[in-house]
Amino acid sequence: MIRSKTYILFLITTLILGCSKDTPIDENNDIPLENNGLYFPPLDTSDWDTVDLEGLNWNADAEAELYDFLNTNGTRAFIVLKDGKIALEKYFGDHTESTPWYWASAGKTLTSFTTGIALQEGFLSLNDKTADYLGKGWTSLTNEKEELITIWHQLTMTSGMDDTQGDCKTPDCLTYVADAGTRWSYHNAPYTLIQQVISNATQMEFEDYFASKVKDQIGMGGSWISTNGINNVYWSTARSMARFGLLNLNKGNWNGTPILENTDYITSMSTTSQDLNKSYGYLWWLNGKESAMVPQSQLVFNTELMPNAPDDLYAGLGKNDQKLYIVPSQNLVVVRMGEDTGYQALGPSGFDDELWALLNKVMD
Repeated sequence: MIRSKTYILFLITTLILGCSKDTPIDENNDIPLENNGLYFPPLDTSDWDTVDLEGLNWNADAEAELYDFLNTNGTRAFIVLKDGKIALEKYFGDHTESTPWYWASAGKTLTSFTTGIALQEGFLSLNDKTADYLGKGWTSLTNEKEELITIWHQLTMTSGMDDTQGDCKTPDCLTYVADAGTRWSYHNAPYTLIQQVISNATQMEFEDYFASKVKDQIGMGGSWISTNGINNVYWSTARSMARFGLLNLNKGNWNGTPILENTDYITSMSTTSQDLNKSYGYLWWLNGKESAMVPQSQLVFNTELMPNAPDDLYAGLGKNDQKLYIVPSQNLVVVRMGEDTGYQALGPSGFDDELWALLNKVMD
């Protein structure tokens, strides 16, 4: 089992040794992403249709090995949706279907999606200067450099500010390294401030706007909680995360109800957003690209993120390996919530590839 202290070491190993891919083929992968091709659980009950592995022609004999790996690595909750129905669902320890857990940075995807709705409703444009909503002096940059930063730069992690300052979002922590758009770095503070941009643009608290436009529309539970007074972290059950994944799998439409209709935004959100890190969209991580960057590094690795995973996978990835994977080609949504796996990564890690190797055995 890979036990790299940082994901950089994992990527170097992958680059040097190479890795074969045996992506499972879904016999139903021609099902269109329409309501008659996907099942949606009802909003007002806990009912959720399931499908057994035999009915999918999946390998039930590989299920025990998968669950052993998940349990050994501190997993609390694990769900696989196939065509919207629950194919696998497992809870470990005292965790249950109703136990909330933190999304960590996988929750960035919620902010990205909500930004698309604010754009759709005409409250903002991605080319708007961030200072238009946060006011001049929201950073310690000169006025000339601050004016270069737009909402698009916040969404793509290209604000150019010093990512070593971490979560701190006061002006004294937001310091200049490079012009906006010329440097990719995984920086929480500019991302977090997107929520304040939306609040100021809509004249609603971000939590309320998100709840009315997304959460309540698809039957999600959960809430935004700040544990350090700086970051806003989403907590919910694994099934609520799966609901959000299903919404994205169906391109912003929930059982015939359009939630995010801006197809251009949806496409941009889940594809390469800039040339610096090919494996990053609008706060979503992307598989199958020719190169990748990772948090806390300026190295560019000429490899995809998860060689064992399908090329079209895109994901919300959070600290301690919180995972939300979406695979359009196979109508899959995969959720993993749990403790630190030991791979010590803020986003992608070696855990992703090992997990997909075992998932492939089940879906083979």
